Amino acid sequence: MAIVRPYQPSDRDTVLGLAHRLTIGVAPWRDKEAVEEAVTGWIRDAIGGDGGGVLVAVVDDRVVGLVTVGERRHFAGEVDAYVGELVVDGGSEGRGIGTLLMAAAEQWGRERGLRHLTLETGAANRHAREFYAARGYQEEDVRLTKAL
Repeated sequence: MAIVRPYQPSDRDTVLGLAHRLTIGVAPWRDKEAVEEAVTGWIRDAIGGDGGGVLVAVVDDRVVGLVTVGERRHFAGEVDAYVGELVVDGGSEGRGIGTLLMAAAEQWGRERGLRHLTLETGAANRHAREFYAARGYQEEDVRLTKAL
């Protein structure tokens, strides 16, 4: 059975080891090495300092996933809870870990009196988009890119 708890410094290596999973579903024209470097940097930044905005899922004393949470001002002016990264170990995928982490992120936002939780994922990441849609998330914005 999985539990969600705040990140601890002893989780660092395992959490950084999950970063590569954030490259799944990135548009195929993006530089894979640059993407890997960027996502590792996101996780490193999130756990820097006190790691207060990082929650981890643990099964049998092993970290199997994480979600980063914070606040972000929507362009319309309202402050939303925001998920920067959600990642689950490949061997734990499909076992409810992502759902558990998202429920914890939603609770984090509710505890702060926020009305919405927002996040972003790649348009090519069909699996993630289906995961979020199944949990009631609605697509709000679209980013368009053209090669030059």
